[in-house]
Amino acid sequence: QVHIVESGGGLVQPGGSLSLSCVASGNIFSIMSLGWYRQAPGKQRELVALIFNDGETNYSDSVKGRFTISRDNAAKNSVFLQMNGLKAEDTARYYCNAQPWVGAGYWGEGTQVTVSS
Repeated sequence: QVHIVESGGGLVQPGGSLSLSCVASGNIFSIMSLGWYRQAPGKQRELVALIFNDGETNYSDSVKGRFTISRDNAAKNSVFLQMNGLKAEDTARYYCNAQPWVGAGYWGEGTQVTVSS
């Protein structure tokens, strides 16, 4: 089992920045990747960014060049999302996911990001 806790959401004006944090606890040695997803009202949950155990990253086209995913390389149980140049369309609930090598992923409860003037 892996327990996920996210933090760092909030309200920001367009063009502003926010940083999200996620800490995974429990059987973290089973984790293949950590990632951020988001879900806006009335829309499906979508991938924002992933970071794999080897450090490889993957971003959705909508956030490339604006968002940066990183992790705690020592403990490898924390992942961060630096969001710059935020737009109204980035408004969503952001969820951290820990994907094990085998089986279904683990999810946190999410943190709300609202971009509005």
